Amino acid sequence: MNKLSQKMPDSSQTIIERFRTSYGKDIDLSLRPAYHDLLEKLGNPQNRLPPVFHVAGTNGKGSTCAFMRAMFEAAGYKVHVYTSPHLVNFHERIRIAGRLISEEELAALLAKAERLAIPHGVSYFEASTAVALDAFAQHPADFTILETGLGGRLDATNVVPKPLATIITRLSYDHREYLGDTLSDIAREKAGIMRAETPCYVARQPEPEAIQSLRQAAADIHAPLFVEGKDWTIDKHPDGAFRFADATRTLDLPPPGLIGIHQYQNASLAIAALSVLRKPLPIDCFAKGLRNVEWPARLERLKGGRLDAMLPEGAELWLDGGHNDSAGEVLAAQIARWRTEDGPSPKPLYIVLGMLTTKRPAEFLGPFAKEIALLRTVPVPHEPLSFTNEILAGEACALGISAAPSKNAAEALRDLASHPLRLPPRVLICGSLYLAGDVLAEQTL
Repeated sequence: MNKLSQKMPDSSQTIIERFRTSYGKDIDLSLRPAYHDLLEKLGNPQNRLPPVFHVAGTNGKGSTCAFMRAMFEAAGYKVHVYTSPHLVNFHERIRIAGRLISEEELAALLAKAERLAIPHGVSYFEASTAVALDAFAQHPADFTILETGLGGRLDATNVVPKPLATIITRLSYDHREYLGDTLSDIAREKAGIMRAETPCYVARQPEPEAIQSLRQAAADIHAPLFVEGKDWTIDKHPDGAFRFADATRTLDLPPPGLIGIHQYQNASLAIAALSVLRKPLPIDCFAKGLRNVEWPARLERLKGGRLDAMLPEGAELWLDGGHNDSAGEVLAAQIARWRTEDGPSPKPLYIVLGMLTTKRPAEFLGPFAKEIALLRTVPVPHEPLSFTNEILAGEACALGISAAPSKNAAEALRDLASHPLRLPPRVLICGSLYLAGDVLAEQTL
């Protein structure tokens, strides 16, 4: 056969889109038989993984995973990591022993999963998870970190029979249509990743009912529970360094490499969970991991790219993927910190906002609405559930914010930059991880 006539294998993106469109919806919290059938045909890779840390929660899951990975790698360990969603490329979701999965391997594994799956029976996220588990089972590593996609009890990652530890980050109100309207309901869903006799490490929660539900769930299955504030504490120093203390050790550590007061909680949760190891990490690996950690679009300063160049000299461009009430509280705390750092002449705060209709703009914007000088709304590209820029601007105006719609982030930045300025502004693009991914892609053009 002529080489030119040979059919080229489909790209990973082509196969991913087939999974997305053939099933008809992205989210299905049911762990249906078709998914288990696919895993069985793949040789049940979930049973052949290096020791697993399984992470659930509402806010801070990805950051906690990133801290654990950085600390493990500082100690010389190789780690598989599965996270979601991705920002720019799907490959970001699957990190094999320290490297992102290659296009060749990803396309081959997706093609295999497509051949084995019951037609129209496996969702996009189930296929993604099955492929990640398959990849991890085929490559040696020391540990595996799995982040749930949504919930816990019925999440596609919740198929590992005996993880080394489970971890639950801060809970908040998100995905109410799937997880429930109270923190108690949400906590019960997240607690579904707990396993009998497997330690579970839990961040400090915003309401007592969340901890009560988690404690009850752990007691019901005899899972040892370790909770921030009771089993370990953190004490932040004025210079940004902090002290971590639990029953067996006290660590004096540098500031986390990720910005925001909330990252101290995520970092301490990672450190607490790593205490499950029979062979403790060398103490210096915690500090090294804190310094080296990387997790894009979480209060990330954007410098030197196409979008940053649209702003006047002295302006700052920031990016954050937060989108719920807790994320709004985190941003409010950081905005207050910026104002303190600026001194008597704080930079005016401009916001570029895009959100999905599954989120609640008022809950997100409420904590820092009074700090916003100007706001521009944009649609989230390629997302059918995006708020239109006009409707989202109306939501912001209802909070007393000076808001107007823009076609996209670039137009929003040009518009904001055209306003008369007393001081260079601080511009924050926020409201959606999907928007953040598009911004990162455009920033590098």
